[in-house]
Amino acid sequence: MTPGENANPVAKNWADDIDDLNQDATEQQLRVVFWTRIRKRAAGATIGSDETMARASATQTFNVLFLCTGNSARSIMAEALLNSMGQGRFRAHSAGSHPRGEVHPLARELIGKNRLGVEGLRSKSWDEFARPGAPELDFVFTVCDNAAGEACPVWPGQPMTAHWGIPDPALAGGAIEERRRAFFNTYTHLLNRLSIFVSLPLDKLDRLSLQKKLDEIGRAGHEHPAA
Repeated sequence: MTPGENANPVAKNWADDIDDLNQDATEQQLRVVFWTRIRKRAAGATIGSDETMARASATQTFNVLFLCTGNSARSIMAEALLNSMGQGRFRAHSAGSHPRGEVHPLARELIGKNRLGVEGLRSKSWDEFARPGAPELDFVFTVCDNAAGEACPVWPGQPMTAHWGIPDPALAGGAIEERRRAFFNTYTHLLNRLSIFVSLPLDKLDRLSLQKKLDEIGRAGHEHPAA
């Protein structure tokens, strides 16, 4: 399979729909596109395997941790998005190897604009999730290359991991509108990947099949680079 192909027919060509939206698109508009795509393709989705993941069930809530170096933009937006899109099936968290200590103002602005809720979002160390009493993690995703290359703590549970690298919008220069556009591009790129993730039949995939799909998600969207 090439990077331009997607094994999940439910989410195929999602980025084509995202390209039609602009920076003023709301979460509601993005959701309409997402669920329209789901309804059109769900009937043809490939199940993948008869084996089931350990501990997986239709009613389980999965803990997901998004990692980045500074935990101020990409991982924060991913946390807010998944907690909204997951509809109680996923509980998202985020952390950084070297947290900046504050959420980037443009990330906070975009999250608030899309009514995802900014309460509780904070920049914090990944050490919080390796302590006794921390949530038992099911998935850990790195969204920046630096964090992917660092030695991670030992996480509670046996989480599945994947690298979903995305360029840092905080590094964008230029006028404020250009910088906002960089954050919006990152937001829609994350939404693209998370839409595929939440549509996976987690209770029907063995770990090997699921790992393959998680890695494929990390390549999703590269065939549709942000403008």
